[in-house]
Amino acid sequence: MPVLVAAAALLAACGSGAPASSSSDPAATPRQFVAAATGIPRPVWLCRPGMAHDPCTADLTATVLPAHGTPTVVHPRPASDPPIDCFYVYPTVSTEPTGNADRTVQPEETAIARAQASPFSADCRVYAPMYRQLTLAAIDGAHTAPPPSITEAYGDVLDAWRYYLAHDNHGRGVVFIGHSQGASMLIRLLSSEVDPNPAERRLLVSAVILGGNVTVPVGRRVGGSFAHIPSCDSAVEVGCVVAYSSFDRPPPAGSLFGRAGSGVSALSGGGDGHAPASDLQVLCVNPASLSDPTRPGPLQPWFPTAPFPGPLGLVEGTAPAAPTPWVTEPDRYTARCRDEGGASWLQVDTTAVPGDTRSVVGQVLGPTWGLHLYDVNLALGNLVNLVRDQARTYTGAQAQA
Repeated sequence: MPVLVAAAALLAACGSGAPASSSSDPAATPRQFVAAATGIPRPVWLCRPGMAHDPCTADLTATVLPAHGTPTVVHPRPASDPPIDCFYVYPTVSTEPTGNADRTVQPEETAIARAQASPFSADCRVYAPMYRQLTLAAIDGAHTAPPPSITEAYGDVLDAWRYYLAHDNHGRGVVFIGHSQGASMLIRLLSSEVDPNPAERRLLVSAVILGGNVTVPVGRRVGGSFAHIPSCDSAVEVGCVVAYSSFDRPPPAGSLFGRAGSGVSALSGGGDGHAPASDLQVLCVNPASLSDPTRPGPLQPWFPTAPFPGPLGLVEGTAPAAPTPWVTEPDRYTARCRDEGGASWLQVDTTAVPGDTRSVVGQVLGPTWGLHLYDVNLALGNLVNLVRDQARTYTGAQAQA
């Protein structure tokens, strides 16, 4: 689909180039930072604790659809007093005809927050800023307004983070969650604001950055995109990052994801603006098998049953049928990290269960995109469980400090 296939350069630029300089002193305490940040403009929030009709605290009732047998229903609920926060930045969804979206909440932003962020509300308070993202029209080159501004988009995310620190954080641990354009925004935010600042790094429970080409030096867990934040290799490790791009077959040459120095990461010099692409690889953390990422592990997919609004809904196709807002399909997919032919990716395979008639997601955007539209939902159950375990580790360590 042209409106999406043309996205590579613009998504790359969202997280490329030299990181914006941080106004916070690396030695500053959170309290000192708060004192310096009180003049930051109030964000427009898509999700925020206590907000009426918050899409990030949507109904999580789900139908469990097995390969055989009778479906059952589960009733996860948002936590009434979660111990940590989540800071979520949504992917490209705006259908506005301009280069940059405005910050009016539209059906697309509401739907994507429900689809990607609301399940995390079982374990964290979710903050999600509206930002003037590059629209689908900008990505397609069809807008008639002035050229889109990546600086404008990132500036909204940066202001929201600084405002949250100054007014809402109060020393609570934070999980960052982002996908696609949102992942690119968070790579830049973490590299410029959190990674170099010990006071802010101490707040980091983890970062879940999907479909955004986080890079590391070949064979290492840290370096590349982040100097101090390593990849996660266990469910009880905190202060680390989970990142991957999912494919159901090896990414071809010129793939938009999974290859340092090509596709989305080409404009960023491989991911950190300094190291050559030949010295870097795209990070793959297997959410189904953290300690042994090349070992296949079972994915826990969670898909919303409501059709997604706008053109992305037409691309994704028919939503899974169930009488509940969600459907989950156990024992349908496995995942393992693969590193071959200059690419690193999360290989998603369908389990072979005789007589299994459940539908299977595919490369609806073509082979260079892989399973990009489903990066989050294919492993949403795994990711929510991981965040729950990390929250317990983080809050336990804080209690003992």
